[in-house]
Amino acid sequence: MLTAVASARAILTSLHEVMASRSGAQAKLNRIVDVIGENLNSEVCSIYLLREGMLELFATRGLEQAAVHVTRMAVGEGLVGTIAQNIETLNLAEAASHPDFAFRPETGEERFHSFAGVPIVRRQRAVGVVAVQHVDPRRYEEVEIEALQTVAMVLAELIANAELIDDEDVAGVPDHLTGPDRLKGQTLVKGLAVGQAVFHQPRVTIEHVVAEDTEAERQRVYRAFDKMREQIDRMASQAEFGVGGEHEEVLETYRMFAYDEGWSRRINEAIDSGLTAEAAIERVQQRTRMRMRQIDDPLLADRMHDLEDLSNRLLRIVSGQLGTAASMGLKGDAILIARNLGPAELLEYDRRRLKGVILEEGSLTAHVVIVARAMGIPVVGRVRALRGKVRDGDILLVDGDQGVIDVRPAPSLVEAFEARFAKNRERQAHYATMRDVEPVTRDGQRITVMINAGLRDDMPMLPLTGADGIGLFRTEFQFLVSATMPQRERQTRLYRDVLEAAGDRPVVFRTVDIGGDKVLPYLRHNEGETEENPAMGWRALRVALERDGLLKVQARALIEAAAGRTLNVMFPMVTEPWEFDAAKAVFESQVAFLRKQKKLLPEAIRYGAMLEVPALAECLDILAPRLSFLSIGTNDLTQFLFAADRAHPKLAERYDWLSPAILRFLARVVRDVAPFGTALTVCGEMGGRRLEALALLGLGITRLSITPAAVGPVKELIRKVDLGEIRSAMDGWLRAPQADMRSVLAQWACAQGIDCD
Repeated sequence: MLTAVASARAILTSLHEVMASRSGAQAKLNRIVDVIGENLNSEVCSIYLLREGMLELFATRGLEQAAVHVTRMAVGEGLVGTIAQNIETLNLAEAASHPDFAFRPETGEERFHSFAGVPIVRRQRAVGVVAVQHVDPRRYEEVEIEALQTVAMVLAELIANAELIDDEDVAGVPDHLTGPDRLKGQTLVKGLAVGQAVFHQPRVTIEHVVAEDTEAERQRVYRAFDKMREQIDRMASQAEFGVGGEHEEVLETYRMFAYDEGWSRRINEAIDSGLTAEAAIERVQQRTRMRMRQIDDPLLADRMHDLEDLSNRLLRIVSGQLGTAASMGLKGDAILIARNLGPAELLEYDRRRLKGVILEEGSLTAHVVIVARAMGIPVVGRVRALRGKVRDGDILLVDGDQGVIDVRPAPSLVEAFEARFAKNRERQAHYATMRDVEPVTRDGQRITVMINAGLRDDMPMLPLTGADGIGLFRTEFQFLVSATMPQRERQTRLYRDVLEAAGDRPVVFRTVDIGGDKVLPYLRHNEGETEENPAMGWRALRVALERDGLLKVQARALIEAAAGRTLNVMFPMVTEPWEFDAAKAVFESQVAFLRKQKKLLPEAIRYGAMLEVPALAECLDILAPRLSFLSIGTNDLTQFLFAADRAHPKLAERYDWLSPAILRFLARVVRDVAPFGTALTVCGEMGGRRLEALALLGLGITRLSITPAAVGPVKELIRKVDLGEIRSAMDGWLRAPQADMRSVLAQWACAQGIDCD
């Protein structure tokens, strides 16, 4: 018996001649079944192709010729239909013993006992089946099956180029890449979006399958392996992949596969059989995918997904198709799909056409989610195995509010979704009219409504929303999207541009909040240090005070940028008063230095702190007299107060901002800072939700800094509220709180004619 490599090579050599001939597609298929049958010494070889949703017998050696183009079966029907449906290989000594066997008398197959079939796969879709049969009841040898699988790959290109299959027809269960499907994930950024699926890393198109020079193909693979291993090793040296946990496990798996001799040997064997480097990698990938479909162990299945990722990386390297979808440009409204994204990668896309993002991983605190929220792009995360469920160009409806994605939706669903969209647009148009309206309550109290920002591109939202200023400018965005530490001159330019764009409206710059979960590759941990809980670890002001050079550079950049203006600067994650004092001292030292240099200084510097760590609330009587303002960061405060990781999918929605614990805590902060006249602002998502904003007004908070999209809705809410009434009601609720404060507040709002949906 020939080896698998020799069998496949002998068949491919003959197929190369057939494909190069001037014969028509049908004549080529007729010759191909003879070539396969002769080389495998099989009495029957048949090719079934998917046309109009049915598997049609297109060519055969050994069965009745009258059955060609007559015998048709549905996907899932008979052995051939089962192979196409499950994208699996069957190898049976007795075909009739299989539960899915279906006898077709017109084929004359009753005298054949053994049966083997493999799917013809194109772009992860079964578009046909090649099957062999024999009179004697025997299982085909493994070398014969592997030869068949290699041949099926070449056939996929042949039949596609000959347009023998309808490109929209897909073998598989109705919800597998054909009919409508619904996927569930975790809401990361709320909003609605419609668009075509675009993969961040597009699938590599294999132009040539059969090799002209086997040795040249082998050398291409060797070079690609070397380059891929260098990339993996380089990632290992970066801080982001050196802090333990999931990243380290993924990286170790990548390394294991990257240096696995078995994987590289199988690719080499596929090249020996006559395939190009790209086709050989894809051939081994197809085999891996078939194995993945049979794996019930979730841990092992995850490892197979890692190998799939690594195979895609190797395929991109060897083909030279290294660009992302951003480099090719979006052609229309797009929903971007990726395993994970960095903020810099997201910012490469055309914001006019990028409508939504779906991530296989992702978390509420991921860098890309922070940027996407600032850009107003809905994001759904934790949606696994997307490549197996979505095709390039599929229409997707993204409901970021519910964490649901509808794939290839039915027309009725599209119509209902568009109606929701239209209602949203009407609502947004109404809110846009609030731009020049003062946020004054019914009893005449002026509320300050500002926006959160972090990008130079966010600045046009200030005049568009009519906000009072920027209550939180996240300076870390510039650090997150840079490959190296931003130089002082770059920082100064950004801060100056922001201040000039704001004009007379105030801007509160938060000093850089990095570290912990926002690890920068160029800001390394000390050797051997890991963090089991990054959110409560080495981050924000803790990093800045330890790496005081970082804070000194930023301080000087901010002071120089604000020359002749008022500079509002805020320190994140202050836990004890001495930390605020130390950070302020860094700024004051830079002021003294610049004064000696005869530089123009800001007219005034107002220093503030963020209350995110509950411990700071115990020291407000000490700290408040030193502050110009205090901002409550409700996002981090909530997770610290409840000891609940916001990135944990089981906890993300468990603890409510309207729980008595949060409301009582905030009421206490309002009460404790009141004697000092310290301006108190709430920054974060809590203030941007209408019902939560109503609760904050009831607690006595009159300054909000929220996302630009929330300004209109919150302004409208404010104008319907009587502060005296809501504060009186809130006092009563806090004295005797109900378990479900959200319902209590919603009922009160409804009775007052306030829509808080």
